[in-house]
Amino acid sequence: MSAPAVFFYLFGAAAVVSALAMVLNVRNTVAAAMSLVVTMISLAVVYVTLEAHLVAALQILVYAGAIVVVFLFVVMLLNLRRDTFAPSRQLLTKGAGVVLALGVAGAFLQLVPQALPTVQEIPPDFGSYAAVGRTLYRDFVLPFEVTSFLLLAAIVGAVVLAKRRLD
Repeated sequence: MSAPAVFFYLFGAAAVVSALAMVLNVRNTVAAAMSLVVTMISLAVVYVTLEAHLVAALQILVYAGAIVVVFLFVVMLLNLRRDTFAPSRQLLTKGAGVVLALGVAGAFLQLVPQALPTVQEIPPDFGSYAAVGRTLYRDFVLPFEVTSFLLLAAIVGAVVLAKRRLD
């Protein structure tokens, strides 16, 4: 087995384990966000092993950097306290989640063999930094700017909601 294959499987397993840790950690939102960071970094390493370096860089910059920072900012701003659930409710919720996850995984595994497309040849400049930049700023400039205004509105809304009255 080659070194990229070992890294692929190792960091793929790390991504799955940290994603499960994020979902199952209902008591501490900051620890769940840190598990999300580990998931995003593991996915970036998986992308590097697949030689998708642009996607790996975007994964680190956009998701592990910006989105998780916004999550932590909102968690700290809202000052969420720990929820106190009865142990029987926790067991019921986790059991229902496991049953639902197994059902979805079974349905997914049934559909995968029929849904796989045939592999096509891609152009040599596909996914390069220049091609992505040209496409983003030529064809998708309006959605890009609308997204930036939506993010600005979300930040302003979070600050307004978190502001405490000074009387």
